[in-house]
Amino acid sequence: MTMFNMIKKIGALLCLMSVCVFAQADDYRLNPSKVKGPDACGECHEDSVSAWKLSHHATSFKSMPRSEGAREIADKMGIKRIKSESDCLTCHFTASDSEGSAKPIAGISCESCHGAGVDWIDVHSDFGGKDVKAEDEDPAHKVKRYADSEAAGMIRPSNTYEVAENCFGCHTVPNENLVNTGGHVAGSNFELVRWTQGEVRHNIWYTEDNNEASVERRRMLYVVGKLLDLEYALRGVSKATVKAEYALSMAKRAKKATAFVKKISTLIDAAELAEVLGIVGTVKLKLNNEAALLEAADSISAVSSSFASNYDGSTFAGVDELLATPDKYKGDVFSK
Repeated sequence: MTMFNMIKKIGALLCLMSVCVFAQADDYRLNPSKVKGPDACGECHEDSVSAWKLSHHATSFKSMPRSEGAREIADKMGIKRIKSESDCLTCHFTASDSEGSAKPIAGISCESCHGAGVDWIDVHSDFGGKDVKAEDEDPAHKVKRYADSEAAGMIRPSNTYEVAENCFGCHTVPNENLVNTGGHVAGSNFELVRWTQGEVRHNIWYTEDNNEASVERRRMLYVVGKLLDLEYALRGVSKATVKAEYALSMAKRAKKATAFVKKISTLIDAAELAEVLGIVGTVKLKLNNEAALLEAADSISAVSSSFASNYDGSTFAGVDELLATPDKYKGDVFSK
């Protein structure tokens, strides 16, 4: 079960118990009561937050609601205030609890990728005592700190699948009505290496010059990204109920992603790829086929997550020909 689906189920249960705090809490990808905000991360990761502030993820907080395209979509959807409607908040903003209601505080921010921080941020930022700095942390304490942070809900960068899952959860636009009625684009031309190595790159904690990820890391990002693209295309098709722009776009995306996985399977040796292709080959891309498509997507999710954990990219040189070159990275890379 994905984090988003889990939040939806919990939100629905709380509402049944008459303790629902947010009117549309089940529509948020992050529980607003668990959000700390980017300033909390910036106490330690100042340079990373500086990089983020220059990105579209951050600047769209102000620019998106003012754009003509966004206003046109909002009008078609009957949305009066873009920053107070869940159809927009779920992907375009980070919202936190403000006296019992969800208040947008930032665009797509740290917690959008790494998980709402209330339960883990104090653990993650404790290097072994009040006066202990990161560079003086005991190695054993660091291992335990990382493990405890993840157990409390943090998604660390090393967890390639879960971090990237947050990207595809929005970049595939999982909302049929928003596309067919509102005219929202049915998913962006999102490719994980191009996006993560461009303006959203914040590899500053370990590299002074904000270097690009190693080639091994980029190989993993590429393959995991294609697996997630297929998974979320299937999730999109599962929500399609009418033969219109959304259904056609999601089906096309699923076929294209399948072709990429087939190509990759000829270039590297990984049994998981054949398993994924076997799964997708058993399901039909048709309307009102939600149960079968979601079952296939969930199965691919499990295999992809396992794949991301089992390899480090060192044996995947075969995909190097498919990796984006620096001139194709999306946006200007931050430098200090």
